[in-house]
Amino acid sequence: MRGSVIIFVKAPRAGAVKTRLGAEIGMGRAAALFRIMTERTIAEAVKGDWRTCLAVDPPSAVTGWDSLWPPRLSRMAQAPGDLGARMAHAFNAAPPGPTLIIGADAPGLRARHLRQAFKALGRADAVFGPAEDGGYWLIGLARRRPAPNLFEGVRWSTKHALADTVKTLPGGFQVSHLETLADIDEARDLKQFGLCATAH
Repeated sequence: MRGSVIIFVKAPRAGAVKTRLGAEIGMGRAAALFRIMTERTIAEAVKGDWRTCLAVDPPSAVTGWDSLWPPRLSRMAQAPGDLGARMAHAFNAAPPGPTLIIGADAPGLRARHLRQAFKALGRADAVFGPAEDGGYWLIGLARRRPAPNLFEGVRWSTKHALADTVKTLPGGFQVSHLETLADIDEARDLKQFGLCATAH
């Protein structure tokens, strides 16, 4: 069954994205860097034979932004609520089949990681791409069995996010992990990815 990749994206407006990074380098520069990261992520995500969809925030940004978000990609608005509620809605809205959700702030992500995730879901019920900070840059579900309590009580934006999410999966779920990648939250994270704090 054909898989789906859902990319969680935000309109790259100053003060609305990467605010921790923006506090160090300026909100305008942080927004410009987020735009670059989004472009890189989309470029990798469209290299496979899976479906690729954008989950957009704010909902008003579902239309427009064609210079950043390719018009050929389908788009849906992110649901209200915390990150867990928004991801749960995205999983439920996706066509049947294995589904991956990724963000746009892990510049090390490549198409091969998505292929590895789909391969893992041939056996596992869930797959995660761990981040160095205790969160994750990818979550995938085979969707062969329901996970009704997924994301309940997860401590988002903490070192516990991945471990908490795994605990919300049903008993007996087989879980696979990909390699650990870094995401971009602070200015010190930029250099390893060839990103410049003076982007404009």
